[in-house]
Formats: sequence, C-alpha cells, structure tokens
Amino acid sequence: MSLLEVTDLTKEFGDLTAVDDVSLEVEDGEFVTILGPSGSGKSTILRMVAGFEEPTEGSIVIGGDDVTDEPPFKRDVNMMFQDLALFPHLTVAENIGYGLKQQGVPPEERKERIEDILEVVRLSDYGDRAPEELSGGEQQRVALARAIVNEPKLMLFDEPLGSLDRKLRQHMQFELQRIQAETGITSLYVTHDQEIAMSISDRLILLNEGDIEQSGTVEDLYDRPASQFVADFLGDVNTVSATVESSQNGELTLSLDDTETSLVVSKDDVRSLDEHRTGSSVDLCVRPHNVDLSDTDTGQSVPGTVANRIYKGEGVTYLIEAGTTTYKATVEDGDFSIGDDVYLSWDADEAYIFGEE
Repeated sequence: MSLLEVTDLTKEFGDLTAVDDVSLEVEDGEFVTILGPSGSGKSTILRMVAGFEEPTEGSIVIGGDDVTDEPPFKRDVNMMFQDLALFPHLTVAENIGYGLKQQGVPPEERKERIEDILEVVRLSDYGDRAPEELSGGEQQRVALARAIVNEPKLMLFDEPLGSLDRKLRQHMQFELQRIQAETGITSLYVTHDQEIAMSISDRLILLNEGDIEQSGTVEDLYDRPASQFVADFLGDVNTVSATVESSQNGELTLSLDDTETSLVVSKDDVRSLDEHRTGSSVDLCVRPHNVDLSDTDTGQSVPGTVANRIYKGEGVTYLIEAGTTTYKATVEDGDFSIGDDVYLSWDADEAYIFGEE
C-alpha cells in the first residue's frame, strides 16, 4: 500500500521549472531516496511534500488524505534537516520530548516514549546531557530521535548527513538503516551523495533537471542504467565513442572512434535501449571493476599503455591510455607498471551501449 502518492507534481519559479510533472509513490515502511545533482529539483519535491512549498500543479496524498493544500502542521510528517537545530538550553531528553510536550502528551507517557526512543538510538544514558557535550554522530541521533518520537506517518530527510566527515557519515548510514528497520517508519530521503543513497535505500529515484531519469532498486539503476546520465551519475564509468560497423545475426560490430579497434558484441547480452543501425554513432560504457587487464591480445580487446596506478587497499586502479581515451580499470591483483603495454577487455553483458545523447 502506498503511504505517499505524488501525482503530476510541477513547481515553477517564474520562468524556471524546478520540478516538471513528477509522479512517485512510497510504500508503507519503505525507505526511498531521491538522488540527483544540485539543482535537479529533489529538495523542492521534499519541501512540497512537507508543505513548505506550494505546487504549481499536481497533488500530494499522504496516508490516503489529499494534503496538497494543507499547511505543514496539518500533515503527519516530520523533517530532519542538515542543520540539526537542537535547543542548546535543553537536555537531550528535553529536546526529544519537545514536540510531545507541544502536543500535550502527559508527562508520564512522554517520559516513557523518550526512554524508549533513546534506547532505539542507543543513547539510553544520555538523557540528562546537554547537546554540546555530544559528538557530531550523537547529536545526529538525538535529532533523529526527536523527529521520530512523534511517530509521524512519513519521515522526510533533507541531506542530514552532509556536514559529517566521511567516517562518521558511513557510521550514520548503518545507524539509519538499523533504526529504520527497528521502527518501520516510512522514509523519503534527499541527497546528492551517491554512496549514501546506494547504501541505505530500498529504492532510488534519480532526478535530472526536474524530471525522473530512472527509478528502481539500487541494483536496477547501477546494473541496468536507463541512460548514460544514470550510468555516469552512479559510480565511475568508462565511456568511449564508437560507430556501428554492422548489425546482423544477433551481433553488433563496433568500431571505436579513437583507435583502430573493432569489437563484436551480442545484442542480446548488451544492455541497450536503442536499435542501432549500421553507421550510427553510439557510446560504449563499462565500469572500471568490469575491465580486465592482460599482456596478451585476445582478439576482442583494446590496446593501451599504463599511464598511472593507484593502490587502494582492496585493489589497484590503473589509468590506461588508449587512443584519445583514458580508461580506468580496477583489479584485485595488479602487477603492471607505468609504461607497460596492456590489453583491456570485458564481458559483453557488462557493457552498456547508448545512442549519443
């Protein structure tokens, strides 16, 4: 059952269309992330769902109730911002219980709910502390506890981990997953950070210039990108221009434009959205971890020269110059040196082919 239904949502600021006819749903108990570059419209969608912005067109339904024209305080949602805005003059427990007190929840019930949520966020012994006594991650958990203690139908997150350093941000990703699993609260999260989005989400919605480029599971978008924009935005990808030499018998023969290399690939195996005709221009994309390196030409490989190597602990990333393209190849065991001649190859079903956009 859909707890949130957004239909044909549009937001215009003068001549600028920030959100263009967007429709999406979030199921009860689901954690959905709206991902996209700066200016793609993701925060505008979140603010319209929260009631802070009025849609130009479209509707917003929460829990079966049309709230499109309702003010924020009449929507059963809470929002957690990047600026945590904890009250410095209140204790942790008082911060968490502030909303409950405003709602007129009796003191005994308020105390019990505060204690319960402190246990969920693993801050049971921190109720009497001041916010300034806490670490950044602990303050994040207090802000999260304050947001969910009211048990809203829908929890909204606007880049809440953006100000944390990388190690703490990774820790909080796991905490968010754990807390969401324990509480079952329905969540809509907005970020431009691909790592966060891919690690915490049941489902992703990728925006591009106010439109939904693709939505689905993390695996769907990463392994089956609907466009070159999706492939580029989610992780590293090598992209090389090519021309279709022939298309017959279930196979495509591609000529890489910047080398004299021809590759034969199966149309059934290649993830492609377009019917490619002989002579048409395409972009061939393959992710660095799917590229194999060898000192031997297999007949289906691209010759190149090692320009650089970067040791990353779990493997080695090589920069390979092949024609005018610099490829990335990430391998577990690498014994090539700068200046070595190598051959790059990949399985046909690990490549993406798109018509030029």
